[in-house]
Amino acid sequence: MTSVHINASQPYDVMIAPGLLERAGELLRPLTGAERAAVVCGELVYPLYAGRLVSALEGAGFHVFVKTIPPGEEHKTLQTYGEILSFLCENEFDRGDLVVALGGGVTGDLAGFAAASYRRGCGFAAVPTTLIAAADASVGGKTGFDLPGGKNQAGCIYQPLAVLCDTETFSTLPERELRCGLAEIVKTAVLFDRALFDDLKRGCFLSRMDEVLAKCVAYKGAIVERDEFERGERRLLNLGHSFGHAVERCSGYTVPHGEAVAIGLAMIARAAAVRGRCGETDAREIVALLRALALPTQSPFSAEALFEALKSDKKRAGGTICLVVPCAIGRCELLDVPFAETLDWLRDGGAL
Repeated sequence: MTSVHINASQPYDVMIAPGLLERAGELLRPLTGAERAAVVCGELVYPLYAGRLVSALEGAGFHVFVKTIPPGEEHKTLQTYGEILSFLCENEFDRGDLVVALGGGVTGDLAGFAAASYRRGCGFAAVPTTLIAAADASVGGKTGFDLPGGKNQAGCIYQPLAVLCDTETFSTLPERELRCGLAEIVKTAVLFDRALFDDLKRGCFLSRMDEVLAKCVAYKGAIVERDEFERGERRLLNLGHSFGHAVERCSGYTVPHGEAVAIGLAMIARAAAVRGRCGETDAREIVALLRALALPTQSPFSAEALFEALKSDKKRAGGTICLVVPCAIGRCELLDVPFAETLDWLRDGGAL
């Protein structure tokens, strides 16, 4: 098993290995005195993995309750969040008990925020079953849900007791969902690691999955340790996300998050090259790798539509927005841009 320690306000380990579902009880039991565990999982994940997780938790002495939620970003809402809180209340959970998220990023965000806010905070653990959640969403403590006015508008930073990444669960992912996870790994490589980028170009991911995941978690963990509450450099992790979130919103969340990040990453790379902030060769390499991984690189929406969607971006403050701009593969910068100028950035990035 590979383990990456995150020394945040609540220190924890991200464990990566096949077969961790069956070991969840033994791994979580030393971390909590909880008698009850609420497993919150997506409806699609439930028949695949809930039984194995429940058996492992019960074997370690937990009294387990299961709450299923509908899949998809369109259900990452106040209503679903409220249903999880009501489930905890109806089953008489207290702040000494444990909430376990089983599934992708939407499940982790909702279950994590419910754990953070129920009776002002109870224990939380994440068992991501998608590549995108294992590489990114389940690490760092971001929790919350979407509002009609924008993505992730309600939430908080709340660190888990542990993250268990059972890599065997990725075998049941649809090809499209697996590639969505690769988009976040490409993002990490563009931010921090030219060698990882070159490995992805050579197609080395599947044969070295545990190693690549551990690298992504370690890079993110190091930034979280230095800037847990996103006051400074943690904003770098939003590379591709401002334009990507705008694509998601314009699509009514029918474009998956990973594909939207790929589009946003391609757009910001092209715009950076046009503006002389990134070499044209590096920008072309970024776009080419995304295409080689069968990820989209072009927005289906106009610059004007994306500009409207950007108005609700959390990284907008007053008259500016913070964009994460690639300078070269492995190095990016934070750039405060007058919000009105983002329309030109979108056009430079290839928006229609």
